[in-house]
Amino acid sequence: MNTAIEPERYELTAEPIYHFELRRRDFFKALGGGIAVFCLLDRSFAGQESGRARHGFNEPLPQEISAWLHIGENGEVTVYTGKVEVGQNIRSSLTQAVAEELSVEPGFVRMLMGDTDHVPFDMGTFGSRTTPTMNPQLRRAAAAARETLIALAAEAWKTDPAKLTAANGAVTDPDSKRSASFAELAKGRELAKAIPAEDPLTPATQWKIMGKPLGKVTGRDIVTGRHRYPSDIKLPGMLYGKVLRPPAFGATLTSFDAHDAEQFPGVTVVHDGNFAGVVAPNPRIAQSALAALKATWNSPPPKTSSTLLYEYLKKNAGPAEERAGSTTGSIEQGLAQASRRLRQTYTVAYIAHAPLEPRAAVAEWKDGKLSVWTGTQRPFGVRSELAETFRLAEDHVRVVMPDMGSGYGGKHSGEAAVEAARLAQAAHRPVKLVWTREEEFTWAYFRPAGVIEVSAGIASDGAITAWEFHNYNSGAAAIGTPYNIPSQRIQFHPVDSPLRQGSYRSLAATANHFARESFMDELAHLAKMDPLEFRLKNLTDARFRAALEAAAEKFGWGKSQPRPGHGFGIAGGFDKGGYVATCAEVAVEPSARQVRVVRVVTAFDCGAVVNPDGLRNQIEGANNMGLGGALFEAIEFENGRILNPHFAQYRVPRFSDAPAIEVVLIDRKDVPSAGAGETPIVGIAPAVGNAIFAASGQRQRALPMAPKGV
Repeated sequence: MNTAIEPERYELTAEPIYHFELRRRDFFKALGGGIAVFCLLDRSFAGQESGRARHGFNEPLPQEISAWLHIGENGEVTVYTGKVEVGQNIRSSLTQAVAEELSVEPGFVRMLMGDTDHVPFDMGTFGSRTTPTMNPQLRRAAAAARETLIALAAEAWKTDPAKLTAANGAVTDPDSKRSASFAELAKGRELAKAIPAEDPLTPATQWKIMGKPLGKVTGRDIVTGRHRYPSDIKLPGMLYGKVLRPPAFGATLTSFDAHDAEQFPGVTVVHDGNFAGVVAPNPRIAQSALAALKATWNSPPPKTSSTLLYEYLKKNAGPAEERAGSTTGSIEQGLAQASRRLRQTYTVAYIAHAPLEPRAAVAEWKDGKLSVWTGTQRPFGVRSELAETFRLAEDHVRVVMPDMGSGYGGKHSGEAAVEAARLAQAAHRPVKLVWTREEEFTWAYFRPAGVIEVSAGIASDGAITAWEFHNYNSGAAAIGTPYNIPSQRIQFHPVDSPLRQGSYRSLAATANHFARESFMDELAHLAKMDPLEFRLKNLTDARFRAALEAAAEKFGWGKSQPRPGHGFGIAGGFDKGGYVATCAEVAVEPSARQVRVVRVVTAFDCGAVVNPDGLRNQIEGANNMGLGGALFEAIEFENGRILNPHFAQYRVPRFSDAPAIEVVLIDRKDVPSAGAGETPIVGIAPAVGNAIFAASGQRQRALPMAPKGV
C-alpha cells in the first residue's frame, strides 16, 4: 500500500534531538560482551515512516496465519498486532473483528499489541488507519485460520470440508454430529499456512459480533487499577531519572558543573553534549540533584513571539505546494462570472496535546539488548530512533507499549525513551523517566499554527464560481473542497516554524475545515441564503448531503428560532473516509463577555459501523476535545520560551463546558468501515463559530475564538 504522508507530520522527518558521543567504555558496559553489530544509515529515506531510514510505509505484511494469531490448548486465541491502544478502544474493536471471522466469543480473544519483539511491523497508530487497514487484515487472518481448522477436521473425519460448519470455537459435522474444538484441532500444529489473497470476509449484513456494542475488554483492569500504564512500570533494581532542560528552544549547553549534584547519595550525573541529567534511588533525590546542577546555555535569537506569529508565518512562507487535482479551471474566469466576491483571512494558534498521561519510559540494557517500555503511537518508529541514536542493530532493541493514557498524535516520537535509555546506559541499571506536566507542555511538539486565506466568487443564484485557498504552515490535510466549484486554486505554503510542531488529532483538517466552513457561512450570508441550503446548493456528494441532512433533522434546523442571545451554526466535511456534519447551539452573554456551547448534534458516516458504543464515545470525545481548540486553547511564547506551561494557565475544556451532545450514526453496511478517531473533531469549531455569529453578529476568524470571552 502506497501511503502518502501529510506535510504536517513534521515530527516524522525531524532530525534527532540528541547526538550522543557514546563513550566506548559506557557503551560496552551497557551492551554486554560479544560482537556488536552497528547500522550504517541511508539518509535518503528521510520521508519514510521513522523519519530516518529502515521502515517505509510499503513494507509488506506477513502472509502466514501464525504471524497474526495463535490458538492455545485452552482455546484462547492470541492476536498479534503492531497497533496500540491509546484510549480509542481499538483493543475491543479488533477483538470483535477476529471473533467475528473465527466464530468465537470475544472473551476467548487476547490482543498482544505494540511489542516489537512479538508483533508484525506496523507503521503506527495514527491517521484513522486501524479500522480500514488492520481490521480487515486480522479478519483475513482469522477467516483463513477458520478455514484451515475446517480442513483439518475434514481430513481427520474423511469428509467434504464444505459440509462442515464453524461456530462457538468448534468445527461440527451436521450429518454425523461429530464436533471438535479449535483447541483440539490446533493442538501440536502451527498455523503456518499463507493467508489467501482473496479470502472472503463475512459481509456486514451478516455480522453477529461486529456491528454490535462491546464494552472495553480491559475495562475491569482499568477501573480497578490493575492495568499498568507506562508511568506505572517498575523493574527490579530500577532507578529514577530527570533531565536538565534548556531555558529556550534551540539553546546549547556552554558550561556544566555537576559537583553539588554528585554529593547526593546514590546519584549518577550524565553529561553528553547538550544532554544532561541525573539518576537517583528515588524521584525526590533525583529532583534535588537536578536542581543542584549548574549550567549556562547559549540561546539563539528568537524567530518571533505569539503576538507576532501570523505576520511571521506569512513573511517566511516557502514555495507553494499544490495537492493533486487542487487546481482546476480558471480563477480569473470564475471571478469574472461572479456577481459577488469575498475574501477573508483565518488564523489558527499553536495548541498542546495535553494528554492525560505525560511521556514516560523505563529503559533497561541487559544481555546485549536495549528494552524500553514507553507510551508511543509508533513502537517500531521509536525502535528505529533508539537503534539510530545508540548505533544498534534493530534486533538489539525492543520497544513495549503498554496501553497508555492518550496520545492524540502527540506521541509519535521517542524523546522519553531515548532519554531513559541514555540515563540507564550510564547508571548500568534500569531507569524510569516520567516527564512533568510542565515538560510535556514545553518540550513536546505542538499542533501547527497557521494562516489561511480564502477568496471566492458566487453567482446570483448562489452557485460558487471560483475558489482560492492558501494555507500557510498549518498543513494540507483535507485542504481540498468537497463542494462543486468549477474553478479552484488550492495551495499549501510550508514555513520554518518558530516552535516544534507535528501531528495532532485530525492534523490540519481542523484548521482547513474551520476556514472553509466558516467561509461557506460567510458566503451564505452574502448570498442571503440559509447556511444549510447554500451548502446543499453547491454539493452533489450523496453521502456528504446525507450527513448534513441527518444532523439538521436531529437538531431541528429551520424548524424553530433560537432564543434571545442564542445562535445556531452548522458545518460539515470529509476526511479519511468519513463524512461529518455538526450543528451547534451557542449562548452568548455580552455582559459577562462569555460564550457557552449549549447543544451539539453530530452525524457521522464512516461506512459499516463496527462498535456503535465505541463510535459514539469517539464522536462525543472528539467534540469535547475540539471545544478546547475552538474556544480556549493557545500556546503563548516569547524569546523561545513557553509562557503558559501549566493547566492553571492553559485552558482546556472543563466539565462545566461540556454541552449536551447527540450523535447520529449513519451505518452504511454497503461501504467498508473507515476510521473514526479524527474526522468527528473537524466540525465543532466552525459550527460553534457560525453559531456565535448568529447569536452576536460578530464573526470569529481566529482559533481560539473566545480565549477571554467574546
